[in-house]
Amino acid sequence: MLTETLGPVLIANRGEIARRIIRTVKRLGLRAIAVHSEADADLPFVREADEAVLIGPANPAQSYLDAAKVLEAARATGARAVHPGYGFLAENAAFARAVIDAGMVWIGPAPEAIDRMGDKINARNLMEAAGVPVAAGTREPVTDLSLALKAAESIGYPVMVKTAGGGGGIGMSVAHDDEGLAKAYEQAARAASRFSGDALDGPAVLLERYIERARHVEVQILGLPDGRVVALGERDCSVQRRHQKVVEESPSPGITPELRERMLAGAVRAGEAVGYLGAGTVECLVDAGKQDFVFLEMNTRLQVEHPVTELVTGLDLVELQLRVAAGESPVIDAQPTGHAIEFRVYAEDPKRFFPGPGKITAWEEPVGDGVRVDSGYAAGNTVTPFYDPLVAKLCVHGASRADALEKGRKAVDAFVIEGPKNNLPFCAELLENAEFVTGDYDTGLVARMRA
Repeated sequence: MLTETLGPVLIANRGEIARRIIRTVKRLGLRAIAVHSEADADLPFVREADEAVLIGPANPAQSYLDAAKVLEAARATGARAVHPGYGFLAENAAFARAVIDAGMVWIGPAPEAIDRMGDKINARNLMEAAGVPVAAGTREPVTDLSLALKAAESIGYPVMVKTAGGGGGIGMSVAHDDEGLAKAYEQAARAASRFSGDALDGPAVLLERYIERARHVEVQILGLPDGRVVALGERDCSVQRRHQKVVEESPSPGITPELRERMLAGAVRAGEAVGYLGAGTVECLVDAGKQDFVFLEMNTRLQVEHPVTELVTGLDLVELQLRVAAGESPVIDAQPTGHAIEFRVYAEDPKRFFPGPGKITAWEEPVGDGVRVDSGYAAGNTVTPFYDPLVAKLCVHGASRADALEKGRKAVDAFVIEGPKNNLPFCAELLENAEFVTGDYDTGLVARMRA
């Protein structure tokens, strides 16, 4: 029984993902415990949890990123399991070990898998050894500009430059020549120092051959206690600004059935190579012209965009995470149907995409057949500058892509947010963009829209 193994469950996160996890935890008859900062005390997830614990001030380093405070809250409330959501401590192997050492269940992959996939260079080398396609690139950390220039000469321009650790597109940029590489390397070095703790005189940076006009497509996998790894379809995440996703859809309109089959098989091999357990995502870059793909990275957690997979498969990925963590190996027969699209709704300027926090004076979510909204806020709440400006995820599911697009137009138009800036006008603009409507787009789409 899940209640005997997992309950109560502490959710070590905030906003829409905490609220979404709480919903499934309570549906399964488990007690849901939330942790929150002073800035988030009035948000819906705090109210909807069975119990909520204040763990610190607004600064995430003193609250959501403070592993000791989160663990103390878990102990004090009698939690038997911890779900990290995404971001914050979700891919922190040391935190996962601390949860396990404290006698609680970690709802995620083994800390060793987090470690192995957290370093992009190690992950890349491991995938290559497992027979998963990888782009030409560096097999060791690049720790100074002279090494980066030599590597670029060997790989050939253009190259993608990024930190060896971390995710979310932070520190990533493309270089087309030596001058551009110098700037890109400096940017990645700063990011490595800020987010990975690397020294500025020797940051861990990775260079890879950049695929022009690529699509960003990822495969949802689930590793089971009986040793099986299953693929639950793919998501196209090519609509990005500053290498960060804005819109995702499933299935991808830019790959053939033959390429889909190869990508799913490659993702399963990737999961098997690390003995993966639980929900994870294998991210790839696709050369749509050649209908080929290469491994990008593996995210050892639940993804922001998991609802599109849930909508086309009918599965509850959080429930599957909980069942796998409890030692169950459920029989999964996921046959995707229809088409789903997720629009990330941010409190940001829809033209330049700069954050625009503020108090929400009006909030009205769209409803209807095939419409799902995962929101973290409501009227009267304040979007603060301390966290990612994501306020909601607007998802639609239709019988076809054309049907989903039309539902998306109506839902975007019906979503009312007043007070802080928001990117709903951008979503409406995207839904009329010829490249997006036809499905013939790539990761450069938003840059072209804002040229």
